[in-house]
Amino acid sequence: MSLNGSDTYRPRIGLTTYYQEASWGVWTADAAVLPGTYVQAVVAAGGTPVLLPPLGTDPSIVEVLDGLIISGGTDVDPEHYGAEPHRLTRAQPARDAHDIALTRAALEAGVPLFAICRGAQILNVAMGGSLIQHIPDVNPEADYQPAPGVFGSVEFTTAVGSISRDLLGPAAIAPCYHHQAIDRIADGLSVTAAAADGTVEALETTEDGWVLGVQFHPEQNPGDLRLFKGFVEAATSYRLDRRERSGNVHQHV
Repeated sequence: MSLNGSDTYRPRIGLTTYYQEASWGVWTADAAVLPGTYVQAVVAAGGTPVLLPPLGTDPSIVEVLDGLIISGGTDVDPEHYGAEPHRLTRAQPARDAHDIALTRAALEAGVPLFAICRGAQILNVAMGGSLIQHIPDVNPEADYQPAPGVFGSVEFTTAVGSISRDLLGPAAIAPCYHHQAIDRIADGLSVTAAAADGTVEALETTEDGWVLGVQFHPEQNPGDLRLFKGFVEAATSYRLDRRERSGNVHQHV
């Protein structure tokens, strides 16, 4: 698909990152960090990754992006949905503010938005929803975080007519790692995938546009890039539509 006189354009995909202590070579210092699996998945799906650390947050960055990924990570601070923190809740306030601001900017601009694990929770909270802070408190049999640093596996079914169903079919299995989950669904979102125990596995906008939040970790399954490819395709279409709208405006000036 040609956007600039060639067939090599790769849509620009923003990815939010951590900002915390990390090590490389002989150095240990604060750094912008993101698991390489996210970047690899974006590249493999045909996109150009653009990392967005939670410093110097500028929501207008969405104006130069073709798509935005809100990546996984630590818990969302319950102050954002009016709750007291659970004893096991661990939040990073600067990252919360960053991710919520970029999520709202992408929604307002209509930029395709793919929110993963914590990202899906950010999406729900940014739009007015709430979270279950510790799943075992309400579902003792749940096993979505088997051990520190060990991904679990979740099976789920998808809703007819959804992005989830279109890309994954009626049922799927994916890696997972989370101790929190979606509780009250925000206005403007609908549940489009759920596990057998009722845990929300996917949220999508009820309005126009490509908005998908998944509670699982598709980037941890490099052999199945269906969601990333669908997202990058949506980002490419968004880029085309934006260029066409811009061209029409210039023609009438």
